[in-house]
Amino acid sequence: MKVLIRRFTALFFSATLVSLSAVSAFGQAAKVVADNPVFEPLPSPDFSSGGQKNWKAKEWLEMEVKFKVALSPKPKSETCDKLTVKWYVLAENPDIDGTYLLFTKDVEHVNIPLEEDVYCSAYLSPASIKRLTGGDRASKRVIDAVGFEILVNGAVATSGTSKYADRWWTATSSKMKISRSDVVPLLNKSETPFSHMWWDRYAEILMERR
Repeated sequence: MKVLIRRFTALFFSATLVSLSAVSAFGQAAKVVADNPVFEPLPSPDFSSGGQKNWKAKEWLEMEVKFKVALSPKPKSETCDKLTVKWYVLAENPDIDGTYLLFTKDVEHVNIPLEEDVYCSAYLSPASIKRLTGGDRASKRVIDAVGFEILVNGAVATSGTSKYADRWWTATSSKMKISRSDVVPLLNKSETPFSHMWWDRYAEILMERR
């Protein structure tokens, strides 16, 4: 009987340690609510400077998502330390009719205020638009669909899409001929001329150390 009691006690403490380590590993439970992505053309900003140059502003394409984060239990900082937004942008292949190119971008955000509407964004430059369309106009016809995933602690907390079924980029079989490509780069806000504009609207981006 004493042997059985010792074994039961050992198993009990072992289970308790596993439970405690699981709570410690995952931290607060995260809930993220997000709208579906929208995208709009934006002209290159014109900043005043000491010298003036003649130029005509071209158009960027901005993809944007509004989201809100909640953590339980809520930390005293009232912020989420870090999350990742994975962007997926689908465009017709300008070189091969009937096929599509998939562009991706991972953006790390830090110190996201809790229970507050926050935005994240990604961009196609005028040069990228020219490469995809042969023209300079950043109309909504430049791309076919925009999708995103928001990850907290490496797990997908929510996702959304402007078109097709949610998380279409994970489909293993599709009638559409899609291939991943880096022929043009997706850019985060800090990589564009809009980096210092509308600052408080957007989640802060983790800058790479050089």
